[in-house]
Amino acid sequence: MRAPRLILPLAVALAVTMTPMTGRAAADPPPRPRSTAATPTDRLTPGATPGPGIVNGQPASYRDHPSVIAGLRVGGSGPQGASCTASVVGKRTILTAAHCMIDVAGEKSYVYGDDDLTTAGDEAFRTRVNKYVTHPEYRQANDWRKGYDVAVVTTQDDLPVPQSQWARVAGSGDAALTRPGRTGTVLGFGKHQQGKLYSATLPVNDPGGCQVFDVSVNGEVMLCTGYDDGRTGICSGDSGGPFTVDGVVVGIVSFGAGTCDRYSIMARLTNAMGDWAKETIGQEPGEGTFGVGLSPSAGKVEPGAYISTTVTSQAGDQGPEGLDLSAAGLPAGARATFQPVRVNAGDTAKLTMETAASTPKGIYKITVTAQNGSGGAKTADYTLTVGDGGGTEGPQVSVSPASGTVQRGGLAQATVTVTGGSGTSRLSASGPGLPISPFFNPSSVGPGGTSQVMIFAPFTPGTYKITITATDGASKSGSTLYTLTVR
Repeated sequence: MRAPRLILPLAVALAVTMTPMTGRAAADPPPRPRSTAATPTDRLTPGATPGPGIVNGQPASYRDHPSVIAGLRVGGSGPQGASCTASVVGKRTILTAAHCMIDVAGEKSYVYGDDDLTTAGDEAFRTRVNKYVTHPEYRQANDWRKGYDVAVVTTQDDLPVPQSQWARVAGSGDAALTRPGRTGTVLGFGKHQQGKLYSATLPVNDPGGCQVFDVSVNGEVMLCTGYDDGRTGICSGDSGGPFTVDGVVVGIVSFGAGTCDRYSIMARLTNAMGDWAKETIGQEPGEGTFGVGLSPSAGKVEPGAYISTTVTSQAGDQGPEGLDLSAAGLPAGARATFQPVRVNAGDTAKLTMETAASTPKGIYKITVTAQNGSGGAKTADYTLTVGDGGGTEGPQVSVSPASGTVQRGGLAQATVTVTGGSGTSRLSASGPGLPISPFFNPSSVGPGGTSQVMIFAPFTPGTYKITITATDGASKSGSTLYTLTVR
């Protein structure tokens, strides 16, 4: 009798074995035993030996699938800690599997814009998790066995995906998309291809014919896709990846066989579970439909003097909602005063920028932000020239926060602000003991600009001093220190 095969909620690729075909008819093989369910992580179940590659899968790119994003965790077994796959569904919102958040330990983060995680530093963006919400029926580890394997994740930073490219999520009105016989596409950063993004085409099956596991495939909350003959399948590491039909995410990779040779089971979204996901996604702070501007949007002042401009606002669909005003990017010694500091959309305010005698000469970009009560924000820029704008002092650099504490191999993140200098400043960072150079997004900023720095912690505990440097167009430099504590 064949040994039971293990399964595992997926977190990776699409692999299998192929059986040679002969020209001679053969007797039907005996029924295969049910596979035993295993804890759904990005690690393969002990004893499982999946095939070496993807069958009927093909390399994919975020350029063709702009909403796909890779999930990492400290301790994850894939390249850079790759653990799961997910979909961008909002400006700071990601849709993935609940077991990616609850069933595995380790600080979690996301990487965007890289099809191959085997080389660090060539991604477009990194961010950490701010919070997550799992479906109310997914209460503890291993609840993927009963379904409801869906989570909505909020990131710490805005994701670099325009709204027009956010993934579309199915709901109860889209049941026709998951009728047996439909065909969809699954995406994942799979282990079998060492953290490279792959896709595969899988059919939707009647769940009644997919009862091959010791976990019941509940068609109310699960989709049974793929094949039971090792032809194509998902595997440990693809968890949370999207299964799309007609461009709509109808399922989320949940579990399957540890040897990747049985059906691929998705959390189903063409039901009330999808309605829950869409409602939860909609609770993210919105962009707001109001507008903000500055008149004039540029001005020149001598050190020690002040200059004023008018903040204009336009009401949106919410009418004259209250807007809180703030300014960032001011040069050293300068301050901004709003009169009033809070306006109703449609009203105006006076902004006065007062410099000090010690304020360096230069050209600065001042960003004025108007924020509504639900977290939606709009910005407008003011170009402030101090003195002749030339500046001989070079750029000034600050970092906030100025220190951070992470676990070994973790990710620290801070905001770098550059003021003064001549033209655009190029950012760099260095420090003894770092495994790879810190990454900036963007890598260059103008006067008054900001950038996010991502610092990958060493695996040796200790305190590390990291020098962050800005070099302007005149080759003048300014630096500041960031202190990283690794526990």
